[in-house]
Amino acid sequence: MSSDPVSSRRLRDLARLRRVRDRIDREYAQPLDVEALARGVHMSAGHLSREFRRAYGESPYGYLMTRRIERAMALLRRGDLSVTEVCFEVGCSSLGTFSTRFTELVGVPPSVYRRRAAGATKGMPSCVAKQVTRPVRNREAPVVRPRLA
Repeated sequence: MSSDPVSSRRLRDLARLRRVRDRIDREYAQPLDVEALARGVHMSAGHLSREFRRAYGESPYGYLMTRRIERAMALLRRGDLSVTEVCFEVGCSSLGTFSTRFTELVGVPPSVYRRRAAGATKGMPSCVAKQVTRPVRNREAPVVRPRLA
C-alpha cells in the first residue's frame, strides 16, 4: 500500500512534465528558461530538470534547443532568410550559441546546411522532409574526421 502514493505522485509529475514539453513545443521562439517553466507547473527548477532528464533523456534546455534547431533547419531549407535572421526567428539571442548548437546537432554549420539543403528536399512532401532532416539529439551527429593521405 505504501507504493500507491508514490505511483500517484509519479503520474502527476509525468503529466506536469508533459505540459512543460508541450509548452516548449508551442513557445520555442519565446524567451524560456527553466525557472519560468518550473514555476508554470509548480516545481522547483532543480526538480524539473532532474525529472525531465529522467523522463525524456535530456534537459529542458537541451530539448528547447533541439526544437529551435529543428525549426531553424526548415527555415534554412526555404532559403529566403539569412542565418542571422533564422537565429533570431527561432528565439535564440546569440548567433554564436545558435551556430555551435546547430553544428553539434546537425553536424555542419548553419551556413553550410543552408547551401546544401537548398534543393535537397524539393518535391518531397513536407511530412517526409521533416522526418528525413530531423536533427540527431544529444550530440550524436557523426564526427567528420579529416582524411590523411
